[in-house]
Amino acid sequence: RYFLVGSNPAETKYRVLKIDRTEPKDLVIIDDKHVYTQQEVRELLGRLDLGNRTKIGQKGSSGLSRAVSAFGIVGFVRFLEGYYIVLITKRRKMADIGGHAIYKIEDTNMIYIPNDSVRVTHPDEARYLRIFQNVDLSSNFYFSYSYDLSHSLQYNLTVLRMPLETLKTETAQSRQESFDIFEDEGLSTQGGSGVFGICSKPYEKYVWNGKLLEAVRNAVHRDWLLYIIHGFCGQSKLLIYGRPIYVTLIARRSSKFAGTRFLKRGANCEGDVANEVETEQILYDASVMSFSAGSYSSYVQVRGSVPLYWSQDISTMMPKPPITLDQADPFAHVAALHFDQMLQRFGSPIIILNLVKEREKRKHERILSEELVAAVTYLNQFLPPEHAIIYIPWDMAKYTKSKLCNVLDRLNVIAESVVKKTGFFVNRPDSYCSILRPDEKWNELGGCVVSTGRLQTGVLRTNCVDCLDRTNTAQFMVGKCALAYQLYSLGLIDKPNLQFDTDAVRLFEELYEDHGDTLSLQYGGSQLVHRVKTYRKIAPWTQHSKDIMQTLSRYYSNAFSDADRQDSINLFLGVFKPSEGKPHLWELPTDFYLHHKNTLSLPQTRQSYTYWWTTGVLKHLPLPFDEVTCAENRRKLTVKKFHKYEEEIDIHNEFFRPYELSSFDETFCLAMTNSTRDFMPKNVGIDPSPFTVRKPDETGKSVLGNKNNREETVLQRKTAASAPPPPSEEAVSSSSEDDSGTDKEDEGAVSQRSTPVKVTDTGDNTKITE
Repeated sequence: RYFLVGSNPAETKYRVLKIDRTEPKDLVIIDDKHVYTQQEVRELLGRLDLGNRTKIGQKGSSGLSRAVSAFGIVGFVRFLEGYYIVLITKRRKMADIGGHAIYKIEDTNMIYIPNDSVRVTHPDEARYLRIFQNVDLSSNFYFSYSYDLSHSLQYNLTVLRMPLETLKTETAQSRQESFDIFEDEGLSTQGGSGVFGICSKPYEKYVWNGKLLEAVRNAVHRDWLLYIIHGFCGQSKLLIYGRPIYVTLIARRSSKFAGTRFLKRGANCEGDVANEVETEQILYDASVMSFSAGSYSSYVQVRGSVPLYWSQDISTMMPKPPITLDQADPFAHVAALHFDQMLQRFGSPIIILNLVKEREKRKHERILSEELVAAVTYLNQFLPPEHAIIYIPWDMAKYTKSKLCNVLDRLNVIAESVVKKTGFFVNRPDSYCSILRPDEKWNELGGCVVSTGRLQTGVLRTNCVDCLDRTNTAQFMVGKCALAYQLYSLGLIDKPNLQFDTDAVRLFEELYEDHGDTLSLQYGGSQLVHRVKTYRKIAPWTQHSKDIMQTLSRYYSNAFSDADRQDSINLFLGVFKPSEGKPHLWELPTDFYLHHKNTLSLPQTRQSYTYWWTTGVLKHLPLPFDEVTCAENRRKLTVKKFHKYEEEIDIHNEFFRPYELSSFDETFCLAMTNSTRDFMPKNVGIDPSPFTVRKPDETGKSVLGNKNNREETVLQRKTAASAPPPPSEEAVSSSSEDDSGTDKEDEGAVSQRSTPVKVTDTGDNTKITE
C-alpha cells in the first residue's frame, strides 16, 4: 500500500490516506476522516513500520520507506493500465492576496500505483503517458491552499459574507462535517467565542484538474482536493512614498473548448468559446494584511473568440487561412448560450469590444463582424433595454495605419466609457477625500454601491480574430483606466487619471506585457507580435526584427506542433478517455465530436428561441446571479462553526508561527515580478512619486530597449509619441485632434506622425537637478 500523510502548515493536525496497490485497474482509496495530532501520526507510522518488517525483531530492514514528499495532489489518471497519481513536488510563491499565498507549480511527479506483481501491461500505455506529460504542468499552473482562485475577489469577499441569519439554519446540518479551508476571517457569533468558516464550490470552468480529481472527489475529505488554474499570475509592488501597494494580475484560462490557435476557433455547442480568458487586476494596500480590515479593489475583464460556429482550414499552409462559417445559426443559438453564461457570472451590462477589421479588399475578417452584429441584434430584442448587450465595433488595424489618428487616444475614450458603465469592486465605502475633493467622473460611475463598498456589475468582453495582440493592448488601456479609479477609491491619488511615462503605468504595462506574452504562447505558440509600444509608435527599430521572428515562430508552431499540443490538452482535460476496443487518440481524424457533444445524440430539452437566458437571471440584474443570496447559491456553500483560537482561523499564527524560530527568508519568500524601484530614476532629488511623468532618458529601466546607447535614446525621444493625458491636465501642449490638419513628416527615421508632449516642471527639485 501507499500511505499519504498530509498536514496543515503549522504541522499540528494530520490526515492519512491509504491507497491500495493490489488492484490492477481500479482505484481504491480509504480516507479514515480522522484528524491526528503529531504524536498520533508518529505512533501510527511506527506501528505500520513494525508490522511490515520481514522478520519480527529484525533491526536493519524497515517496513515503511518514504517514496516522495509533495506539496499537493494534482489528481489521479488512468489510460489503459492502472491509475497514476500526479503530485506537486516543487512550488514557488508567486503572489500574496491578503495573507493567502498563491503558488506556481514548478515540478510534478507521476507515480504508478499498482504493484509490479499485478501489473497487466499494454503496448500503447507508454505513448499515452508521453502525450499526457506533453502538458507541461510546470509552466503557468497555479494553486492556493486557502484562496479560491477560480472565483473573482468580488465573489470571494461578498458571497463568503452572506448574512448570519441565512447561515444559522444550515449550521445545524453542517455541524457533523469537519472543518473547511476557507476560514480565515469568519463571521463572529453573538457569544464571541465561535466563528463561522465558509467554503464555496470552485467554478468548474476555470479548474483544470477537475476531471483528474473526479475519481476521488466523493471518497476523500475536501482538504485533500487542490484545484489548479492555468493562465498567468504576476504581482508587482507600487511604492507610494514608502507605502506598499500590491498590483496583482490573475488570468484564468477556460478549460472548456481549450486548445491551440487554428484548431480551436469560435464556440462549441454549449456556448464555451476558444481562448476564453478572464483577467482580474487586484489592488490592495499591503500594510494591512487582512480581508476584514484591509482595503481591496479588483476589476475583471474577459477575452474570447467570436461566439459563432467558425473555423479556418490549416491544410492550405497559408499564413492567413480563409475564415469559414461552419453552420447557419439564424436564432443565434450559440451566442445565446455564451451570453447567458456571462450574465450569470458577471451581471449586466455585457459590453462587446470588437476589434476585427471592417474594411478589406477581400472579405476575410469582416465575415465575423457581420455575423456577430446579427446575433447581438437578435438577442437584444428580448432583453429589457436597460440590460441590453452593448456592441462597440472599432477597426483597430485601420486606425493604426492611419497617420492622423492616435490609437491609444481613441482606446482611452472607449475605456473611460466602459469603466463608467461597469464600475469596479472595492471592499470599503468611499474614502473621505472623494467627499472633500469631489470629481465629476466619480459621481457618474456605474456598478452597484452597497453599504460595504462598490460592486462591479457587467463586464467588458474584448475580441479580435485571435484575441492576442490587439486584444491585449485594448485590455491594457481599459485596465489602466480602471487602475486610476482603483487608486482614487483607496485615496492614493487626487484625480482618477493616470498618465503614460509615469513609474506606476510603466510597472503596470510591464505586468500586462508579461500577461499577454504568456497567454499568447499558450494559444498561439509565440509571444506577442504587437505590443503597447508598437501602438504608441515608440518601439525602437530593433523591435521590428523581433516582430518578424515572433510571426515566424507562431507560423511554425501552428503548422507543426499544435496538433500534438491539442492531443495532449484533450487527454489532460479528460475530453478524450482511452478505452479498450475503441480508436486511439492519434487515430482520430478530428476532435470535433469530442468537443461538440450534441453531434453524438440529440439534446432532450430544446432551448427557447426568445427566452434564451436561464430562469431567475433577469430578476436580479444588474447583479450577477452567482452572487445573489438565494437557495440555489446557498447549496454551493458549506458552513461550519468552530473556536476562534484554532490554528486554521488564527491567520497570524498560521502565517508567522510566533512560537518557533523562523527565518524571514521563508516568511517573505515572494518573488515579485517588478517593483517601482526598477523604474525610478537613478539620480537622487527627482520627485519619487510614481505618478510623475518621466522623460525617456531618466528612467531606471529604459523604455526604449537599449539603455546604453544615449544617441539612439535622444533620437527616439525626438520621434517618440506619448498618448496624451486628458485635455483638462495642464501638462499637455498639443492633443492629436487639434493639429490633425498639419500632417507633417517627423525628422528621423520614423515616418508615422506622432504627438509630442511637453512636460511642465514638477517642482523646484527638478529644476535644480536639471
